[in-house]
Amino acid sequence: MDLQKLTIGQMAELNQTSTQTLRLYDREGLLTPDIVDSQTGYRFYHVTQSARLDMIQYMKSYGMTLKQISRYLSEKDPEVIKSFLRNQFKVIEEKQSDLRRSKKAIERTLENYIHRETLPRNGQIFIEYIPERLIYSHCSDKNFFEQDYAGYELILRELKHHLVKKKIDLTYFCNVGTIMRKEQLLSGEFYTNEFFLFADKEYARQDLEIIPASTYCCACSEDFYAETEIARKLLEEIDNRNFSVAGDYLCEVIIDVPVFSSDRRNMFYKIQIPVNTDA
Repeated sequence: MDLQKLTIGQMAELNQTSTQTLRLYDREGLLTPDIVDSQTGYRFYHVTQSARLDMIQYMKSYGMTLKQISRYLSEKDPEVIKSFLRNQFKVIEEKQSDLRRSKKAIERTLENYIHRETLPRNGQIFIEYIPERLIYSHCSDKNFFEQDYAGYELILRELKHHLVKKKIDLTYFCNVGTIMRKEQLLSGEFYTNEFFLFADKEYARQDLEIIPASTYCCACSEDFYAETEIARKLLEEIDNRNFSVAGDYLCEVIIDVPVFSSDRRNMFYKIQIPVNTDA
């Protein structure tokens, strides 16, 4: 093998690449053969050109396009490369953050599907201990209990707009609920214009609210219009058991089931009222 006159096949084999790649780099002006035989037209590489090929491969691994590589190599300025690498580092960090949030969202959704399979249906009342949670809440000007499907969707559009404005990741939007404060619940008049979504502990925001760990009196349903009736039954059950309401009412959408009827959202939700069980 003549290291000063390597064929394209030899150059490719030495550098763990393909002849197609070398031809592409030649067409793009990134790496042209060092020698062209004037009689045969054959083109040969010098082994020292491997250094330039290494640099091209490094830059590709950094995420640079061939056009960017060509420009940076022609400028021959290390500062330009350093500036690109700093920017690329930030881009990769952002992508990693996006992937972590997407992974968390998938984990939450899978957990909710599994949780749904274990929960009683059709308004059956049960007692459940629920650990501490974090929520982000937003107030609308509309009372949820006065809404039909269309009104509820309008409120969700408002909430979504608010989340985008506040730069809150929309992966949390899949697990939305309503919260009715204890005083309003005990008044007997069902009213809430406060909507929430659960947040992870890693999601550092100063405007998050802690929902303390508690024993809850709960019931689940897929009937959008049954919430008020089920909630009143829960209050009756709490009274019958000589429990007392210990905090705010939550209605959490466990999962949006991907089965649509007349384009309506198919929700499975869980109403939760924290209780003191001591007589």
